[in-house]
Amino acid sequence: MKIVRALAVALLAGFALGASAQTKWDLPAGYPAGNPHTQNLNQFAADVAKASGGKLAITVHPGGALFKAPEIKRAVQTGQAQIGEVLMSLLDNENPIFGVDSLPFVATGFDAAYKLWQAQRPVVDKILAAQGIKLLYAVAWPPQGIYSKKQLNSTADMKGLKWRAYNPATTRIAQAVGAQPLTIQAAELSQALATGVADSFMSSGATGVDSKVWESLSHFAAVDAWLPKNMVMVNQKEFDKLDKATQDAVLAAARDAEERGWKRMRDYTIESLNTLRANKMTVYEPNPQFKAELTKIGEPMLEDWLKKTGADGQAIINSYRK
Repeated sequence: MKIVRALAVALLAGFALGASAQTKWDLPAGYPAGNPHTQNLNQFAADVAKASGGKLAITVHPGGALFKAPEIKRAVQTGQAQIGEVLMSLLDNENPIFGVDSLPFVATGFDAAYKLWQAQRPVVDKILAAQGIKLLYAVAWPPQGIYSKKQLNSTADMKGLKWRAYNPATTRIAQAVGAQPLTIQAAELSQALATGVADSFMSSGATGVDSKVWESLSHFAAVDAWLPKNMVMVNQKEFDKLDKATQDAVLAAARDAEERGWKRMRDYTIESLNTLRANKMTVYEPNPQFKAELTKIGEPMLEDWLKKTGADGQAIINSYRK
């Protein structure tokens, strides 16, 4: 009987040791569970769990449930969350290097946006590393267009719009055309539209689907202004606590997630616009005059960005334009 009891104790101790050996990370994200970025995060977490043999379990918290979008980077930096996903251009005020992908008409398609990311990545790596953060991967959103209650034929038609802004670039565009910029994050967008707090915004087809924009607005101008990116980052100290095999599992899963994410967003661009059309929205190409006016707004924004970012910014643009 003593032997049986001893074996039971040993087994329980073994289970406890196994449980304690598992590392658990929380991953806050700002977008809904059904969003392709969030789905990609879930696949990334599953890949890590499998490749690490269950040593590392990552729990994804979508929709700003754990931390609101503007809080996520700080949460990772301070260790309140071990890992997180954030819209890079949301950090433009902290360092304008993060906002290069939101300069209008600098990089307007997926190929151009990916090339810009390759030019930007080494600089972002350096900035984050100095803050105790390790960059894992980044994935673009579909191209940005303009949502409104009517067709827009010129920037003059945008004057007076209650414009949802989500980063400094969208705020500057509003100011340039005489719209009223209102800072509203993705998780609050549906309510802001439903209550009339906002009546227009610039974003992707994906965000329109997430927020069921057709319940409040009727038109989408496919101006393809830029392709912003979400990046996934980890607290460096937390990463360093992992054994080498688990670190390698995380890095391999991140490479796969980046490749999968970019491909998925190419496909989702078409799907999301078709969803808008299926819900009776008018999806239209802007006329040449309107597009030229928008492009003109972007030119001084690039010049200002280069002044702010100095040698690092110039290196990114030079590398991108090679």
